[in-house]
Amino acid sequence: MRLKRWYARVPHRFHAGWAQRRGVRSIRHRGCDGIIAGATATDPIAVIVEDQCGEATAWFQGGGCAVQGYVLTHYRRPMELREVPEPTAGDGEVLIRVRAAGLNPVDYKTRDGAVRLVWRYDLPVVMGNELAGVVEGVGTGVTRFAVGDRVFARVDHQKIGAFAPYAAVNESLVGKMPASLDFAEAAGLPLAGLTALQGLRDELAVTSGDRVFISGGAGGVGTLAIQLAVWMGATVATTASPRGETLVRSLGAETVINYQKQKFKDVLRDYDGAFDLVGGKDLTDSLDILKRGAKTVTIAGVPEPTTARVDLGLGPLLTAGVWAIGAKTRHRAHRRGVGYRYLLMHPSGDDLDLLAGLVDGGQLKPVTDRVFPFRQIADAFAYLEKGRAKGKVIVRL
Repeated sequence: MRLKRWYARVPHRFHAGWAQRRGVRSIRHRGCDGIIAGATATDPIAVIVEDQCGEATAWFQGGGCAVQGYVLTHYRRPMELREVPEPTAGDGEVLIRVRAAGLNPVDYKTRDGAVRLVWRYDLPVVMGNELAGVVEGVGTGVTRFAVGDRVFARVDHQKIGAFAPYAAVNESLVGKMPASLDFAEAAGLPLAGLTALQGLRDELAVTSGDRVFISGGAGGVGTLAIQLAVWMGATVATTASPRGETLVRSLGAETVINYQKQKFKDVLRDYDGAFDLVGGKDLTDSLDILKRGAKTVTIAGVPEPTTARVDLGLGPLLTAGVWAIGAKTRHRAHRRGVGYRYLLMHPSGDDLDLLAGLVDGGQLKPVTDRVFPFRQIADAFAYLEKGRAKGKVIVRL
């Protein structure tokens, strides 16, 4: 059930009555804890009261006590560390004690309002898209997991909430962690791993003998995409800086183009597929290196009408807007006789189980660049946004 939140400045003497009228069961305050009688509201309610005595944090009807999570209160402003209600496991959900969370470009794009066309959240909202941790509770109907299981997940697009000590996630989106990984390593696998797997397997339909180009091979998605393409039997070309060349070659890339000195479209020809992870000029240039009938799949371009209508469920007006914005790219693809598809990754516990098996079998190795303490998440994002990370950036709780 969606939480309702009120933020207010009220005199200390009005705390009890103010909270009681809103159905809060009890309230903690510096110097005055009190039980609020007569709570009758059916919705869970979270209240944060700021007054001249300091901040008061309510306990929540239908939930537990407060925990601290990183909350987006306004677009284009930094996240704030605030007290938020500890979630409970609903029907079909598992309650996960988060031990580590992965950072991704979609997080700062959400913060900056860049994805509001696709995902519109009721602010304030707890941020974070992927996690690893331990199951602490299960809801009615859960059959795949038990308390104590080590798990990882890409949380629901609409719900998010990984940047907090606890998260309630539908069991269909959760996988058991690879036994060979620690929590920090596992936390960087769900979003990038699912993106790489679904792009190569479902959209490009990579098979043995294919030649595949992957732009930005040293990034979070790229490091996994190279390994998965090789596992599928493909020969891989990628772009990287001189600093990233050793890494991508160690992952299986046979052709590495230094994007600082050379354009890949001047080197590559007749490829069976391209996986664009960078966008911009890399996206349009990738269309020029393909065989006729081949396809570029992108995670960094503009959604084409099929994605907008079917995957995102946008209405006719927004779909028409997407059609207009992406018309130039589609026209170029049409002239070249190639396809163009925007990938919207779908969270999947089954796919996470597949990735976990590959990790434990030695075919897939997550690459972690840096791990930050949870309270240094601002520094972690500043590092990620420089665009120089080789692999994933993680925060450990």
